[in-house]
Amino acid sequence: MSETTNFQPVHAADIQAAQAKISSVIEPTPLQYCPRLSQQHGVEVYLKREDLQDVRSYKIRGAYYNIANLTAEEKAAGVVAASAGNHAQGVAYACRAMGIRGKIFVPKPTPKQKRDRILVHGGDAIELVVVGNNFDEAAEAARRDAIERGATVVEPFDARATIVGQGTVAAEILSQLTGLGRELGSVAVPVGGGGLLAGVTSYLADMSPLTSIIAVEPKGAASLHAALAHGEPVTLEAIDPFVDGAAVKCIGALPFHTIDANQSRIHTVIADEGAVCTEMLSLYQNEGIIAEPAGALAVTGLSGVKFEPGSTVVCIVSGGNNDVLRYAEIMERSLIHRGLKHYFLVNFPQEPGQLRTFLTDILGPDDDIVLFEYLKKNNRETGTALVGIELTRARDLEPLMKRMDASPIDCRRLQPGTQEYDFIVSG
Repeated sequence: MSETTNFQPVHAADIQAAQAKISSVIEPTPLQYCPRLSQQHGVEVYLKREDLQDVRSYKIRGAYYNIANLTAEEKAAGVVAASAGNHAQGVAYACRAMGIRGKIFVPKPTPKQKRDRILVHGGDAIELVVVGNNFDEAAEAARRDAIERGATVVEPFDARATIVGQGTVAAEILSQLTGLGRELGSVAVPVGGGGLLAGVTSYLADMSPLTSIIAVEPKGAASLHAALAHGEPVTLEAIDPFVDGAAVKCIGALPFHTIDANQSRIHTVIADEGAVCTEMLSLYQNEGIIAEPAGALAVTGLSGVKFEPGSTVVCIVSGGNNDVLRYAEIMERSLIHRGLKHYFLVNFPQEPGQLRTFLTDILGPDDDIVLFEYLKKNNRETGTALVGIELTRARDLEPLMKRMDASPIDCRRLQPGTQEYDFIVSG
């Protein structure tokens, strides 16, 4: 029997009931007008600031509503959850608020900042277990533990109560826009396991059926795209864990049930991780918003859509749990995506003046060497160096390559995404 056979569709009334139930704990987040993005895309862009939740993510909505609906026996047995970090904080918060014991599993790549916040929100009510290389491995460990101890699993996206709770984001958006005298033309939603997208879609299908929904997922973990192509959820062989809040190998079966039934109103966009990094930096530098990678997904997806000029578009900034230690990688990915940073293997003849020749004859006046590292000396005549060059303008790459081709010094560009690039540059 299919996992979705007995699934009861979520309706606006369910979400409104959930909103009433959690309103004493979870206050509405601001809907912030964004002049920069509005001018850039020719529409009126508003940011739904879910990064300003107590746990800095919308995940508290589904987690709290899910746990609040457990029976007394289930609460007494305790709960188990698996998460990349944000759902875990919501579960930890709920456990402490309701006096319930919780055991939370997170994968090893989960940023330390998120792990620390889980412990802060949960206190003595929770136990944190770090296991597995990705969310799916952590989830498997969590389910085994729940079976062994008779605890209840609080699913981060693949549960009806979670979907209903996440749908309260859409209820707030419509209410806030009504207060501003505006109608919702489009809403951009980040996609990982699909719980938020399913909740938002369910609410809008009843309350704003003409609104288009933009589903944005990371290129390195495009589980929704794969599911739509196959007509059912499929497990990706490998994922890029960088957008950790949305990096899941397989979209939830229940969310996909709702998404699949509403394909006509959903426009899917796949966002490159480098573009996400660029938007993270733009949000910080222009709006002062500290968004995590998944939190910047929705905004990043705007570039892949054509809008009706002057319409109202809302982007859900889903989370702000970003570790400051990640900013070096964020800057790196952004520069590479914009074509401003490139790596080369340069085979220098071991003769006096070769480095000076490279600087004067090959490097442009505005080009900057940001990395120079000898890998090894092959023999007494030559030595290979890894050279990182940062350009002022992406168009400066072509003349740089022409000067390299014309030079007697052997230069070879490393292409991002190749095994050689990953081994030498990222290794």
